Amino acid sequence: MSIKKILFMGTPDYATCIFKELLASSYEVLALFTQEDKKVGRKQVLSAPHIKQYCLDENIDIPIYQPKKLRNNDEAYEQIKALAPGIIIVAAYGQILPKNILDLAPCMNLHASLLPKYRGASPIQEAILNDDSYTGVTAMFMEEGLDTGDILGLQYLKLEDKMEVAEVFDKLSIIAAKLTLDTLDNFENIKPKKQNNALSSLCKKIKKEHGLVSFKNAKKLYQTYKAYSYWPGVFLESGLKIKEISLINETSINKEGEILGFDKNAVIIGCEEGSLKINILQAPSKKEVNAADYIRGQRLSIGEVLK
Repeated sequence: MSIKKILFMGTPDYATCIFKELLASSYEVLALFTQEDKKVGRKQVLSAPHIKQYCLDENIDIPIYQPKKLRNNDEAYEQIKALAPGIIIVAAYGQILPKNILDLAPCMNLHASLLPKYRGASPIQEAILNDDSYTGVTAMFMEEGLDTGDILGLQYLKLEDKMEVAEVFDKLSIIAAKLTLDTLDNFENIKPKKQNNALSSLCKKIKKEHGLVSFKNAKKLYQTYKAYSYWPGVFLESGLKIKEISLINETSINKEGEILGFDKNAVIIGCEEGSLKINILQAPSKKEVNAADYIRGQRLSIGEVLK
């Protein structure tokens, strides 16, 4: 069976970047499997996944399947069997492939971490949260376990201090696309490498409440902001959203939330350990404003506490 014929499974823009490279290559993409259209935003507008929308916008004539689930789904199984792919490539699809589909063809996943570190749903955010020096993408064979398959290849990305999650996603998407083609081109000569399960860690799906922060530790708050700036953002117990943050220092000792000063339109806030510069604040159900205007509007002054 030739790996020239590919079935692609993916959903967000990370997957779209890989998908685009495959379409432009000598490989044949037989079909796309992606998640169902979902209602998005306050108005609950039914929206296509990023990768499907790309196909519609670019008039890409390719069969698109959107099964609610793959497990115990005879119709999806028969559709994939009929396509007879030489390889199934998966990138941020959002569903676990059941054994009967894994048995139809070799399945390769492009996972956005350096496995076995950060198996699971949020590897990019986890690497930023933990202030890792490097992250990357792993090409791996899929098996029934979650991100436990043999490694086919790795590509590294150095995490610069000011990189937020959206920028890391973009850079890793480009790396993943290149790694996909490199792995396919050298497929016959690659010796898969077993993962060391003793070094593994699991990261869970991100929930809204993970964005709740306090002014205890400036470095921790800064890392949380960089990891969650795309979604869910970071916010205080009061619901006040904090945006465009930079770390001033990690060691100064202050009152929690103390207003230390201003820098043009930004405010300098002290944490029990360290301090931060905040450019934008947004009260619940209000528009975002520059931080200095917000502080003035609340009639707060230097030495008082932002809550």
